Amino acid sequence: MAKAIVMQRTGGPEVMEYVDVEVGAPGPGQARVRHEAIGVNFIDVYFRSGLYPQPLPNGLGMEGAGVVEAVGPDVTHVRVGDRVVYAGHPNGAYCEVRNMPAAILVRLPDAISFETGAAMMLQGLTVQYLFNRTVKLQKGDTILFHAAAGGVGLIACQWARALGVHMIGTVGSDAKAGLARAHGCAEVINYKTEDVAARVLELTEGKKVSVVYDSIGKDTFGASLDCLRPLGTMVSFGSASGQVPPFNLNELASRGSLFITRPTLFAYAASRPELEAMSGELFAMVTSGAVKVDVRQRYNLAEAAEMHRALEARETVGSSVLLP
Repeated sequence: MAKAIVMQRTGGPEVMEYVDVEVGAPGPGQARVRHEAIGVNFIDVYFRSGLYPQPLPNGLGMEGAGVVEAVGPDVTHVRVGDRVVYAGHPNGAYCEVRNMPAAILVRLPDAISFETGAAMMLQGLTVQYLFNRTVKLQKGDTILFHAAAGGVGLIACQWARALGVHMIGTVGSDAKAGLARAHGCAEVINYKTEDVAARVLELTEGKKVSVVYDSIGKDTFGASLDCLRPLGTMVSFGSASGQVPPFNLNELASRGSLFITRPTLFAYAASRPELEAMSGELFAMVTSGAVKVDVRQRYNLAEAAEMHRALEARETVGSSVLLP
Protein backbone atom coordinates (compact mmCIF):
# COMPACT_ATOMS: atom_id res chain seq x y z
CA MET A 1 0.00 0.00 0.00
CA ALA A 2 1.05 3.59 -0.60
CA LYS A 3 -0.28 6.95 0.53
CA ALA A 4 -2.00 9.22 -1.99
CA ILE A 5 -4.33 12.21 -2.24
CA VAL A 6 -7.66 11.20 -3.79
CA MET A 7 -10.77 13.27 -4.60
CA GLN A 8 -14.28 11.84 -4.60
CA ARG A 9 -15.80 15.18 -5.57
CA THR A 10 -14.70 18.65 -6.63
CA GLY A 11 -14.65 21.67 -4.34
CA GLY A 12 -12.34 23.39 -1.86
CA PRO A 13 -9.10 22.03 -0.39
CA GLU A 14 -11.14 19.92 2.03
CA VAL A 15 -12.12 17.48 -0.76
CA MET A 16 -8.56 16.10 -0.89
CA GLU A 17 -8.38 12.86 1.11
CA TYR A 18 -5.10 11.33 2.33
CA VAL A 19 -5.65 7.59 1.87
CA ASP A 20 -3.98 4.24 1.28
CA VAL A 21 -4.00 2.94 -2.29
CA GLU A 22 -2.90 -0.32 -3.86
CA VAL A 23 -0.12 -0.01 -6.45
CA GLY A 24 0.42 -3.13 -8.51
CA ALA A 25 2.82 -4.04 -11.29
CA PRO A 26 3.07 -1.59 -14.21
CA GLY A 27 1.16 -2.54 -17.34
CA PRO A 28 2.24 -2.25 -20.99
CA GLY A 29 3.84 1.14 -21.66
CA GLN A 30 3.89 1.99 -17.95
CA ALA A 31 6.55 2.52 -15.31
CA ARG A 32 6.23 2.47 -11.53
CA VAL A 33 7.83 5.56 -9.97
CA ARG A 34 8.55 6.16 -6.29
CA HIS A 35 8.40 9.90 -5.75
CA GLU A 36 11.09 11.86 -3.94
CA ALA A 37 9.32 15.19 -4.53
CA ILE A 38 6.06 16.34 -6.14
CA GLY A 39 5.48 19.65 -7.90
CA VAL A 40 2.49 21.85 -7.02
CA ASN A 41 0.99 24.15 -9.65
CA PHE A 42 -2.08 26.35 -9.98
CA ILE A 43 -3.50 24.00 -12.61
CA ASP A 44 -3.97 21.52 -9.73
CA VAL A 45 -6.44 23.99 -8.21
CA TYR A 46 -8.37 24.10 -11.49
CA PHE A 47 -8.81 20.33 -11.42
CA ARG A 48 -9.65 20.24 -7.71
CA SER A 49 -12.28 22.97 -8.02
CA GLY A 50 -13.86 21.48 -11.13
CA LEU A 51 -12.92 24.35 -13.43
CA TYR A 52 -11.11 21.73 -15.49
CA PRO A 53 -13.37 18.62 -15.43
CA GLN A 54 -11.98 15.14 -14.92
CA PRO A 55 -13.53 11.73 -14.12
CA LEU A 56 -14.04 11.10 -10.40
CA PRO A 57 -12.80 9.66 -8.13
CA ASN A 58 -9.33 10.74 -9.20
CA GLY A 59 -5.99 12.05 -8.01
CA LEU A 60 -4.28 15.39 -8.38
CA GLY A 61 -0.90 16.58 -9.54
CA MET A 62 0.85 16.59 -12.90
CA GLU A 63 4.51 16.83 -11.95
CA GLY A 64 6.99 14.79 -9.97
CA ALA A 65 10.51 13.46 -9.59
CA GLY A 66 11.64 10.09 -8.30
CA VAL A 67 13.15 6.71 -9.10
CA VAL A 68 11.85 4.02 -11.46
CA GLU A 69 11.00 0.87 -9.46
CA ALA A 70 9.64 -1.29 -12.30
CA VAL A 71 8.77 -1.07 -15.98
CA GLY A 72 6.07 -2.78 -17.99
CA PRO A 73 6.28 -4.41 -21.41
CA ASP A 74 7.44 -2.26 -24.35
CA VAL A 75 9.22 0.31 -22.15
CA THR A 76 12.81 0.82 -23.29
CA HIS A 77 13.74 4.49 -22.76
CA VAL A 78 13.83 4.23 -18.94
CA ARG A 79 15.07 1.42 -16.70
CA VAL A 80 14.78 0.36 -13.08
CA GLY A 81 16.90 2.68 -10.93
CA ASP A 82 16.74 5.66 -13.29
CA ARG A 83 16.22 9.11 -11.78
CA VAL A 84 13.28 10.60 -13.66
CA VAL A 85 11.04 13.65 -13.85
CA TYR A 86 7.79 14.37 -15.63
CA ALA A 87 5.03 16.89 -16.23
CA GLY A 88 1.87 15.68 -17.89
CA HIS A 89 -1.35 13.71 -17.87
CA PRO A 90 -2.91 11.80 -16.24
CA ASN A 91 -3.36 13.46 -12.86
CA GLY A 92 -2.13 11.52 -9.85
CA ALA A 93 1.29 12.86 -8.83
CA TYR A 94 0.15 13.59 -5.25
CA CYS A 95 1.25 10.15 -4.01
CA GLU A 96 4.19 8.14 -2.77
CA VAL A 97 4.24 5.62 -5.63
CA ARG A 98 2.34 5.41 -8.91
CA ASN A 99 2.12 3.48 -12.16
CA MET A 100 2.09 5.94 -15.03
CA PRO A 101 2.66 6.30 -18.78
CA ALA A 102 6.39 5.90 -19.31
CA ALA A 103 6.17 8.08 -22.43
CA ILE A 104 6.17 11.28 -20.34
CA LEU A 105 9.18 10.31 -18.19
CA VAL A 106 12.50 12.02 -18.83
CA ARG A 107 15.80 11.07 -17.23
CA LEU A 108 16.90 13.65 -14.66
CA PRO A 109 20.57 14.70 -14.82
CA ASP A 110 22.57 13.86 -11.69
CA ALA A 111 23.44 17.55 -11.30
CA ILE A 112 19.78 18.44 -10.63
CA SER A 113 18.16 17.50 -7.29
CA PHE A 114 14.80 15.76 -7.02
CA GLU A 115 13.23 18.86 -5.42
CA THR A 116 14.46 21.08 -8.22
CA GLY A 117 13.35 18.54 -10.81
CA ALA A 118 9.86 18.26 -9.35
CA ALA A 119 9.48 22.01 -9.12
CA MET A 120 10.84 22.93 -12.53
CA MET A 121 9.31 20.70 -15.16
CA LEU A 122 5.83 22.11 -15.71
CA GLN A 123 6.89 25.68 -14.98
CA GLY A 124 10.22 25.50 -16.82
CA LEU A 125 8.81 23.77 -19.89
CA THR A 126 6.06 26.40 -19.91
CA VAL A 127 8.62 29.20 -20.11
CA GLN A 128 10.54 27.27 -22.77
CA TYR A 129 7.58 27.07 -25.14
CA LEU A 130 6.28 30.57 -24.31
CA PHE A 131 9.60 32.22 -25.09
CA ASN A 132 10.90 29.98 -27.86
CA ARG A 133 7.87 28.72 -29.72
CA THR A 134 4.63 30.58 -28.98
CA VAL A 135 6.55 33.77 -29.73
CA LYS A 136 10.22 33.46 -30.65
CA LEU A 137 11.70 36.19 -28.50
CA GLN A 138 14.76 38.06 -29.69
CA LYS A 139 17.41 40.04 -27.85
CA GLY A 140 16.11 43.56 -27.26
CA ASP A 141 12.39 42.64 -27.21
CA THR A 142 10.24 44.23 -24.51
CA ILE A 143 7.56 42.07 -22.92
CA LEU A 144 5.04 42.20 -20.07
CA PHE A 145 4.76 39.16 -17.80
CA HIS A 146 2.07 38.95 -15.12
CA ALA A 147 2.72 37.22 -11.77
CA ALA A 148 6.46 37.72 -12.12
CA ALA A 149 7.19 36.48 -8.58
CA GLY A 150 5.37 33.16 -8.99
CA GLY A 151 7.02 29.87 -9.91
CA VAL A 152 6.68 30.39 -13.66
CA GLY A 153 7.39 34.10 -13.29
CA LEU A 154 10.73 33.72 -11.51
CA ILE A 155 11.93 31.25 -14.14
CA ALA A 156 10.73 33.68 -16.83
CA CYS A 157 12.67 36.55 -15.21
CA GLN A 158 15.91 34.59 -15.43
CA TRP A 159 15.26 33.18 -18.89
CA ALA A 160 14.44 36.65 -20.23
CA ARG A 161 17.66 38.02 -18.76
CA ALA A 162 19.64 35.20 -20.40
CA LEU A 163 18.03 36.01 -23.76
CA GLY A 164 18.65 39.74 -23.43
CA VAL A 165 14.91 40.44 -23.32
CA HIS A 166 13.62 43.49 -21.41
CA MET A 167 10.96 42.01 -19.13
CA ILE A 168 8.40 44.15 -17.30
CA GLY A 169 6.74 42.11 -14.56
CA THR A 170 3.65 42.64 -12.44
CA VAL A 171 3.45 41.63 -8.77
CA GLY A 172 1.14 42.20 -5.81
CA SER A 173 3.53 43.48 -3.14
CA ASP A 174 6.79 45.33 -2.66
CA ALA A 175 8.40 42.16 -1.29
CA LYS A 176 7.47 40.28 -4.45
CA ALA A 177 8.78 43.21 -6.53
CA GLY A 178 12.18 42.83 -4.88
CA LEU A 179 12.17 39.10 -5.53
CA ALA A 180 11.35 39.56 -9.22
CA ARG A 181 14.11 42.15 -9.62
CA ALA A 182 16.61 39.88 -7.87
CA HIS A 183 15.82 37.18 -10.43
CA GLY A 184 16.42 39.45 -13.43
CA CYS A 185 13.16 41.28 -14.09
CA ALA A 186 14.14 44.63 -15.65
CA GLU A 187 11.09 46.63 -14.42
CA VAL A 188 8.42 45.70 -11.89
CA ILE A 189 4.88 47.08 -11.47
CA ASN A 190 2.89 46.61 -8.26
CA TYR A 191 -0.63 46.15 -9.63
CA LYS A 192 -2.15 46.94 -6.23
CA THR A 193 -0.73 50.46 -6.13
CA GLU A 194 -0.07 51.30 -9.81
CA ASP A 195 -2.10 51.39 -13.03
CA VAL A 196 -0.46 48.67 -15.11
CA ALA A 197 -1.32 50.02 -18.56
CA ALA A 198 -0.33 53.58 -17.66
CA ARG A 199 2.94 52.42 -16.13
CA VAL A 200 3.80 50.26 -19.17
CA LEU A 201 3.19 53.27 -21.41
CA GLU A 202 5.57 55.31 -19.25
CA LEU A 203 8.27 52.63 -19.04
CA THR A 204 8.25 52.09 -22.80
CA GLU A 205 8.12 55.81 -23.67
CA GLY A 206 4.76 55.32 -25.36
CA LYS A 207 5.79 52.33 -27.49
CA LYS A 208 4.10 49.61 -25.36
CA VAL A 209 5.23 45.95 -25.50
CA SER A 210 5.40 43.37 -28.27
CA VAL A 211 4.10 40.46 -26.15
CA VAL A 212 2.02 40.10 -22.99
CA TYR A 213 2.15 36.81 -21.09
CA ASP A 214 -0.96 36.55 -18.92
CA SER A 215 -1.74 33.64 -16.58
CA ILE A 216 -4.18 35.65 -14.45
CA GLY A 217 -7.13 35.80 -16.84
CA LYS A 218 -10.31 37.71 -16.02
CA ASP A 219 -8.79 40.43 -13.82
CA THR A 220 -5.96 41.40 -16.17
CA PHE A 221 -7.19 40.67 -19.69
CA GLY A 222 -8.41 44.16 -20.61
CA ALA A 223 -5.32 45.91 -19.26
CA SER A 224 -3.11 43.36 -21.01
CA LEU A 225 -4.59 44.29 -24.38
CA ASP A 226 -4.06 47.96 -23.55
CA CYS A 227 -0.33 47.29 -23.06
CA LEU A 228 0.25 45.86 -26.54
CA ARG A 229 1.66 47.82 -29.44
CA PRO A 230 0.10 47.32 -32.91
CA LEU A 231 0.70 43.80 -34.25
CA GLY A 232 1.56 42.67 -30.73
CA THR A 233 0.67 39.25 -29.33
CA MET A 234 -1.48 38.44 -26.32
CA VAL A 235 -0.54 35.06 -24.81
CA SER A 236 -3.23 33.94 -22.37
CA PHE A 237 -1.90 30.80 -20.67
CA GLY A 238 -3.85 30.63 -17.40
CA SER A 239 -6.94 31.73 -15.48
CA ALA A 240 -5.88 32.27 -11.86
CA SER A 241 -8.55 34.96 -11.35
CA GLY A 242 -11.20 33.21 -13.47
CA GLN A 243 -11.91 32.60 -17.13
CA VAL A 244 -11.55 35.47 -19.58
CA PRO A 245 -15.09 36.70 -20.39
CA PRO A 246 -16.37 36.69 -23.98
CA PHE A 247 -15.21 39.69 -25.98
CA ASN A 248 -15.68 41.17 -29.44
CA LEU A 249 -12.88 40.27 -31.87
CA ASN A 250 -13.05 43.84 -33.14
CA GLU A 251 -11.21 44.74 -29.92
CA LEU A 252 -8.12 43.25 -31.52
CA ALA A 253 -8.59 45.28 -34.70
CA SER A 254 -9.19 48.56 -32.89
CA ARG A 255 -5.97 48.16 -30.91
CA GLY A 256 -3.85 47.64 -34.02
CA SER A 257 -4.42 44.17 -35.48
CA LEU A 258 -3.37 42.28 -32.37
CA PHE A 259 -2.77 38.54 -32.24
CA ILE A 260 -4.08 36.32 -29.44
CA THR A 261 -3.40 32.70 -28.50
CA ARG A 262 -4.35 30.32 -25.68
CA PRO A 263 -1.53 27.75 -25.65
CA THR A 264 -0.96 24.69 -23.46
CA LEU A 265 2.23 22.85 -22.64
CA PHE A 266 0.73 19.52 -23.63
CA ALA A 267 0.12 20.61 -27.22
CA TYR A 268 3.72 21.78 -27.56
CA ALA A 269 5.17 18.62 -25.94
CA ALA A 270 2.82 16.18 -27.67
CA SER A 271 5.53 14.04 -29.27
CA ARG A 272 8.49 12.29 -27.67
CA PRO A 273 11.08 14.19 -29.79
CA GLU A 274 9.47 17.52 -28.82
CA LEU A 275 9.43 16.59 -25.12
CA GLU A 276 13.06 15.52 -25.15
CA ALA A 277 14.20 18.65 -27.02
CA MET A 278 12.29 20.96 -24.68
CA SER A 279 13.53 19.13 -21.58
CA GLY A 280 17.10 19.19 -22.84
CA GLU A 281 16.96 22.96 -23.25
CA LEU A 282 15.50 23.39 -19.77
CA PHE A 283 18.13 21.10 -18.21
CA ALA A 284 20.87 23.08 -19.96
CA MET A 285 19.53 26.38 -18.61
CA VAL A 286 19.41 24.97 -15.07
CA THR A 287 22.76 23.16 -15.05
CA SER A 288 24.50 26.21 -16.54
CA GLY A 289 23.20 28.37 -13.70
CA ALA A 290 21.32 30.72 -16.03
CA VAL A 291 18.08 29.61 -14.37
CA LYS A 292 17.86 28.74 -10.69
CA VAL A 293 14.62 27.12 -9.52
CA ASP A 294 13.53 28.84 -6.32
CA VAL A 295 11.73 26.30 -4.09
CA ARG A 296 10.21 28.43 -1.32
CA GLN A 297 7.42 26.19 0.01
CA ARG A 298 7.77 22.59 1.18
CA TYR A 299 4.81 20.67 2.61
CA ASN A 300 4.41 17.02 3.53
CA LEU A 301 2.09 15.08 1.24
CA ALA A 302 -0.47 14.83 4.06
CA GLU A 303 -0.55 18.65 4.15
CA ALA A 304 -1.62 19.08 0.52
CA ALA A 305 -4.84 20.91 1.52
CA GLU A 306 -2.81 23.50 3.45
CA MET A 307 -0.58 23.95 0.43
CA HIS A 308 -3.60 24.64 -1.78
CA ARG A 309 -5.00 27.19 0.70
CA ALA A 310 -1.72 29.11 0.61
CA LEU A 311 -1.56 28.89 -3.18
CA GLU A 312 -5.09 30.23 -3.68
CA ALA A 313 -4.52 33.03 -1.19
CA ARG A 314 -1.48 34.12 -3.26
CA GLU A 315 0.69 33.71 -0.19
CA THR A 316 3.32 31.71 -2.06
CA VAL A 317 6.34 32.91 -3.97
CA GLY A 318 8.58 30.91 -6.23
CA SER A 319 7.98 27.17 -6.51
CA SER A 320 6.29 24.71 -4.15
CA VAL A 321 6.75 20.99 -3.59
CA LEU A 322 5.09 18.21 -1.61
CA LEU A 323 7.38 15.68 0.07
CA PRO A 324 6.07 12.09 0.39
